[in-house]
Amino acid sequence: MALHRRIELLQRVLTDETVQLRTRVAACLVLLYAQPLNRIIRLTIDDVLHDGQHVALRLSDPPTPIPEPLASLLLDCLAALPDNTPAANRGSAWLFPGRRAGQPMASGSLRHPLKAIGIPSGHGRTAAIRQLVLQAPPPVVAQALGYPNKSATRVATGAGAPWKSYAPGNHAR
Repeated sequence: MALHRRIELLQRVLTDETVQLRTRVAACLVLLYAQPLNRIIRLTIDDVLHDGQHVALRLSDPPTPIPEPLASLLLDCLAALPDNTPAANRGSAWLFPGRRAGQPMASGSLRHPLKAIGIPSGHGRTAAIRQLVLQAPPPVVAQALGYPNKSATRVATGAGAPWKSYAPGNHAR
């Protein structure tokens, strides 16, 4: 997926209020943070950190900062949870609660609405991580997104990243 297409899709999901809020948030996590659906559905409300000024999402350690306008969408999604949670799953800690008590939404239940608005979750995620490893060293991207270093390095090598010879680790002497 080309960068300009990702940007078009992001603009749409960030502004189109006819699209369900949780679908918009999931689309942004795929297109910006290269998150697979099976990780998105496992996010909990405790993974969203808000100190009054900044919003972060615990994709790994340390948590990843979330800029505006996605930060507002994420907080709106949290606020809407009581009304958008199936009755069997009230009080659930899942950010994307499922229909079964104590369970998150099934990834297919998220894949279908994304596909309906033109977001190919697999291609969108691949395009996002390829772009990210072209902009920063693979170990940095891997840590920020919760990916294994080897996976990010493999993507960087395939993308022809200028960071492919970056030596990870502590270089302090």
